[in-house]
Amino acid sequence: MAASTPSKRTFWPYAIILTFVLFAGYIGYMVQQAMRTSVDLVSADYYQQELAYQQRMETVARTAALPAPVQLRLDAAAERLALQLPAALAGRAVQGQLHFFRPSDQQLDFTLPLQLSADGRQQLSTARMQPGYWRIRLDFTAGGQAYFVERNVSLPD
Repeated sequence: MAASTPSKRTFWPYAIILTFVLFAGYIGYMVQQAMRTSVDLVSADYYQQELAYQQRMETVARTAALPAPVQLRLDAAAERLALQLPAALAGRAVQGQLHFFRPSDQQLDFTLPLQLSADGRQQLSTARMQPGYWRIRLDFTAGGQAYFVERNVSLPD
């Protein structure tokens, strides 16, 4: 009688199939995560803003030509943001808006009217603002001339 030899099994086909199944599962998971991620535009009307870019550059140049810069100082301890317009703009009718822009969350964005004191100052409370990175845009007119300032502020925790 001939002795039977045990059949030798190879696991390579199973390993290859398992690798393909795991890879397909990983790709499926990544597609699901990508579909769940919120992709907010920086602005809903970005195209119109792009068309107004040249005007914005002129207002930025006009603001840079002021004898003194527009000052925006953060006092984190007092939870205050102090805005100071240059003395060169004193006595002119100043109107404008402060846009608080949070790049990470569009729902936190808000706008405040410019309400300056007689000496060109405005104090703003930062107590209700979320800690983190904020972009502050000051868009104002003084004496019929448009001005624009953009500053980045990081509010501490």
